[in-house]
Amino acid sequence: MAEAHHNARLEAFCDAVFAIALTLLIIDIRIPSSAPTETTRELWLALGHLGPRIAAFILSFAIIFITWVNHHRFFRLVNRSSGPFVYANGFLLLTVVFLPFPTSLVGEYLLTEHIAPAIVIYNSVAALQAISWILVAGSALRGGLVRDERCAGLVRDAFRNGWFALTVYSLLALVAVWFPVTIAILTTMLWAYWLTFSVRAE
Repeated sequence: MAEAHHNARLEAFCDAVFAIALTLLIIDIRIPSSAPTETTRELWLALGHLGPRIAAFILSFAIIFITWVNHHRFFRLVNRSSGPFVYANGFLLLTVVFLPFPTSLVGEYLLTEHIAPAIVIYNSVAALQAISWILVAGSALRGGLVRDERCAGLVRDAFRNGWFALTVYSLLALVAVWFPVTIAILTTMLWAYWLTFSVRAE
């Protein structure tokens, strides 16, 4: 049976990786075995301590889901593939599957004085993901993989958004060394912006 389009296998592979990454996020949300849970009150307290982890999980789930939506939309703009395009997508997937690690750090240290490294790494991964979008969009434009001129315009928008995101997340990662809590709030607000942007674009 012929494929529906040239990128069918690549898109299916990417979808599978996104699904696995979304699933991995939930693994770290569990009550520590060392936490006392012999009474109902102790169990409620233990569950309450999971608040930062759950907040980090929800944010990262939203991030990966937004990335998947944008990736799905991007594949509607191209009708061919190339070596650089495939490898650029691979780099994008690397940033997606790496996200559970900084998510776990943020959930573990959000309410402690050791939060700075977690926020720095979290925004650094977001900056790397911005680089991957630059590479994906750039390879599509250079390789002539877009469907038509209207699609080319949308890919150029994605390319510019990638540079914007790279600049912002790099600055956030740098400033988080000194003001981690403020940057954690700004990071959350920025992803709320990307969600709004994605919904409007759809």
